[in-house]
Amino acid sequence: MDGSQITVEVHTSLKELSEEDWDACAAGQSANPFITFRFLHALEKSGSIGVGTGWHPRYMAVKSDQMLVAVAPVYIKEHSQGEYVFDHNWAHAYEQAGGRYYPKMQVAVPFTPVTGERFLARPGWEATAQSALTQAMVQVASDNELSSVHITFCSEKEAEVGKALGLLHRTSQQFHWLNDGYHNFDEFLSKLSSRKRKNIRKERAKARAFGGEIRTFTGPEILPEHWDAMWTFYQDTGARKWGTPYLTRAFFDALHETMRSDVLLVFAISDGRPIAGALNFIGAEALFGRYWGCVEDHPCLHFELCYYQAMDWAIEHGIASVEAGAQGEHKLARGYLPVPTHSLHWLRDSGFLEAVRSYLEAERKAVSDDIEILTAWGPFKKFSEEDHQ
Repeated sequence: MDGSQITVEVHTSLKELSEEDWDACAAGQSANPFITFRFLHALEKSGSIGVGTGWHPRYMAVKSDQMLVAVAPVYIKEHSQGEYVFDHNWAHAYEQAGGRYYPKMQVAVPFTPVTGERFLARPGWEATAQSALTQAMVQVASDNELSSVHITFCSEKEAEVGKALGLLHRTSQQFHWLNDGYHNFDEFLSKLSSRKRKNIRKERAKARAFGGEIRTFTGPEILPEHWDAMWTFYQDTGARKWGTPYLTRAFFDALHETMRSDVLLVFAISDGRPIAGALNFIGAEALFGRYWGCVEDHPCLHFELCYYQAMDWAIEHGIASVEAGAQGEHKLARGYLPVPTHSLHWLRDSGFLEAVRSYLEAERKAVSDDIEILTAWGPFKKFSEEDHQ
């Protein structure tokens, strides 16, 4: 690497880069499906991002003597929707002070609150890549008078490096289920307090009493009609939660073309018709729950399809964890424990930067305290209870 010429390019479409080169960079990380070319290209190809969406691609690529050594998913944003690390209050304060918060730069996987590397580098190039990309991001933001740069749901290691490079560090929390080498679901239940164990068994019994069957599909088992059902479910949930769903129908067709092996669908089927479903993505070490919806309401069916079925599948396939998406303290009672998530931020205005720095110090302390308290209130047996078993 010594003596090599490092350059950073900005691309407005993934079509300007090769899938092989992008994935060669992504493969050196703790890969999950969301940082692959096929996932990001599905968003672009389907029109889920791009013109009219407020997400404008500006993918960055680092080259060493013309060899692509690192990439990053970068977007210019006209709003703060679909991010899950909320900065709406920052935007309001900035504009109240007479500034223009949008457009801003977002380094993220759109609509996906899943932790993973954001500085994607070939093995051995990680340190060079993060430094070069960070400098390029700040330079591009400054040159174009963007208010800020936000690198969201990055890895903890990237957060540490980013702090050393002068970026602000923010923490939040999610709820993840950890597979402690369980052989079956009952073994997991045996680790819970008696009350929580009984409650989960009751919920599963209620859910299974809906009058049909629960089935999982992945790879070639997934048929086009399954995406018709999933689109209906996604629209239902999206309309109730955030008004207009972010993803287009064409995105699901793109998943069918290139990502069926990365997907696990869990459907509740009544009289041959799917009435509820959950969409998960399969990573090397984690199962990622993403979308859920239904056309009929049945008690506890949401918990069964989104949480318990995912745990069952992870146990059966030796997957280390289940990440069930953003927020949701109701997950705690079902065995999902709080874990910290990380993001990095740069703000062009020095006065506003210092104000946010002070805020983040207090916020990190509050998040840490919250995680400690929630973990203590988790559903697992305490030592005193184990002593009396």
